[in-house]
Amino acid sequence: MPDDRFAAVLLFGVPGAGKGTQGKALGQLPGFFHLSSGDIFRSLDPESNEGRQVRQYSERGELVPDELTIRIWKNWLDEQIAAARFRPDRDLLLLDGIPRNVQQCEILEQHIQVLRVIHLAAESDEPMIQRIKNRALEEGRPDDANEEVIRRRFEVYRRESAPVLGYYSNDLIADVDPLGTPAEVLARVLQIIIPVEKRFLQSRSAG
Repeated sequence: MPDDRFAAVLLFGVPGAGKGTQGKALGQLPGFFHLSSGDIFRSLDPESNEGRQVRQYSERGELVPDELTIRIWKNWLDEQIAAARFRPDRDLLLLDGIPRNVQQCEILEQHIQVLRVIHLAAESDEPMIQRIKNRALEEGRPDDANEEVIRRRFEVYRRESAPVLGYYSNDLIADVDPLGTPAEVLARVLQIIIPVEKRFLQSRSAG
């Protein structure tokens, strides 16, 4: 494997588990760069070819195809590096919403070195479904307002995304309770991610 892969932590869990909330909070701290594939997709020009393709899949509650996802992701990340917003030599990359299946894990091996998987593990889907419905009202996300589409996203997660946890070794995966206030969940996540950041910075300084 090449040595210049991006050091990454995956934020993983069912829809509505709080990956974006935690990623945004951590991304405000120096040394972390939050990358949400959902935010990237929503930022696409809706009239562009890629924007139309992504919208067609998201409106059906389906995953965007791997090749299209990775291409959009890599192009966006390269732009962040060029603009000096993401500095791979000193920032941990926090990935939210990608990889979403085992095939994406395999493709991303050439780009990232996964140091930890933070699994926001909920015992029941129902609190997460309610979160998504609330978010639809607060943020005006039409794809989050239809409960039938929401539940289809959970089915897709179980079928296609959950196997991602089996791709990585158990010692990389840390289960975190996603229920409670965002600050309470953040405190749990920080207990896991701070040692990872320390090891990352030590390895960079030694290199």
